[in-house]
Amino acid sequence: MLSVLVGNIKGGCGKTTIATHLASSFAATGLSTIIADCDRQKSSLNWLKRRDEAAPTITGLDWSKTLGNPPKGIDRLVIDAPAAMHHDDVEDLIAIADVVVVPVLPGAFDQDATAHFLKKLSAVKAVRKNKRVVAIIGNRLRLGAKATEQLDVFFESLGFPVVARLRDSQIYPTTAALGSSVLESRDRRARDYAAEWTPLLDLLARQG
Repeated sequence: MLSVLVGNIKGGCGKTTIATHLASSFAATGLSTIIADCDRQKSSLNWLKRRDEAAPTITGLDWSKTLGNPPKGIDRLVIDAPAAMHHDDVEDLIAIADVVVVPVLPGAFDQDATAHFLKKLSAVKAVRKNKRVVAIIGNRLRLGAKATEQLDVFFESLGFPVVARLRDSQIYPTTAALGSSVLESRDRRARDYAAEWTPLLDLLARQG
């Protein structure tokens, strides 16, 4: 089983969007997939409730109060981490994760919070000894915007690889409202946005 943790201590950075897209991508290839929702708002679980019955199956687990154990025989586990991750949360979640995906938005507040989170990650033994893959995702980017350009400068200082850059688009909330994802959408407009996920999906494929 490959376990992917999507986390950051900054709320609103797109963790649930990343988590649900990864789960839908895994399920679409026939892999038995679980998404474990650790956030009290249970956004991932609510997304699952809106999902079409004909769509590839994704099982949801409520880990908002305590971490559980996924059923045996699962191919992929995607963990939607809580926003307010304390040190113990980081340790416990990384213990069951193979890959840590960290979404970050343009803007000083988001960059400061992400830098703090990455410092926490670096202090975890498994990460420090390169036993966990950490992938940074630039999220909701607007081409040509000053904040996006400043984010590129921030990326250069991280010490972790920036795997993908995802542009901002209303197609994300539109597909989320249907319990779907840009990766599953048949809308022609979604194709260019779906292509931006390829580097991350390729990275995960190599881990699995």
